[in-house]
This record gives sequence, structure tokens and C-alpha cells, in this order.
Amino acid sequence: MRLDARDLRILEVVQANGRISKKALAETIGLSLTPCFARLRRLEASGFISGYRGVVDARRFGSFMWVHVEVTLSRHRAADFARFETVLQRIPEVIECDAVGGGIDYLLKLIVRDVDHYQRIIEDLLGREIGMATYNTFIVTKRVKESAPIPVATLLVQKGPPDQLLSKGADTSTATPSARRARARS
Repeated sequence: MRLDARDLRILEVVQANGRISKKALAETIGLSLTPCFARLRRLEASGFISGYRGVVDARRFGSFMWVHVEVTLSRHRAADFARFETVLQRIPEVIECDAVGGGIDYLLKLIVRDVDHYQRIIEDLLGREIGMATYNTFIVTKRVKESAPIPVATLLVQKGPPDQLLSKGADTSTATPSARRARARS
């Protein structure tokens, strides 16, 4: 499926506000309700939009720690990776896990109450004998950028400096439809 500028704009808007009404989405995109809704449904059916969810601000519950962990496994057989990944799926404090190349096997992101809580999780993982050879812990001291939306328009542009990535005709500005029409007439 090829995406055009309006499809990209729909993806950007929905990432920023998954609860936007169909009418407000259509107005923001500059389409009438029916074609906009058809595009949204097509993006969902094609898997570009895989779901909608609320974002919970953990800070509202109190003070928590974010921890990043590099993990290297002792062996690199498919069964070793599968065993490790299966165990991690069941640990709710592990909120992200990526298999990576480049000297380590996994990058984990955890949210924990405190250092003791983190240490209990690591000791439990080591006790399960799931092949962890080494791990390096990084305590987050400041969250600089959190859960940013995927920059779909930027990722789909082939070439160009960062400040000109959308010069290929994809207008993904936040201007209202009437402002975009006025700009187009000038």
C-alpha cells in the first residue's frame, strides 16, 4: 500500500491523539468525513495502525526508577534466545526488550520502585538459569524524551537534509485546513 501526504498526516494526528473524533480528524486533514474515515479504516486494516491506547503517567503514582539493562547470553542458539524471551514476557516490570547486534544480545527497559526492587528482579532472572552471561545496568537520572511518536513522514523520505525532508510535497504541518488552502492560494 502506498501512502500519500494525507495518509501520513492521519498517522501523525492519530499518534498524537488516539481519541480524536472522526469529524475533528477530517477537519485537521482537510478531507470530508467519509473519505477521511475510509482512509483511517484502510490504514487500520493494512496494519499501519495496530491499536489505540491511553498513556499513563507513572509520575502520578509516586517516585519510580527507570532502568536500562544490557544483557549478553552465554550461548547463542535459537532455543537459548527463545527461553530468555519467554521468561521476559512474564515480567511486568520489563516494559521493553529489544534483541540487538553489536556486542550484546538484548537491551531491556524496566520500571521499578527502587534499587532493591530492581535487584530482586535481576537475582530472580539469574536464578532461573536462562543463560544470562553478563548484564550492565544503567539507572536513568533524567527522562529527556519519552514515547515519541514514530516520525512516519520523515522515515519515508528517501534523501535530503533534516530541515527539508518534507519538501517532496507532503504537507504535515499542524495548520488548519483553511490556513493550508489560503497558503496554497498565495
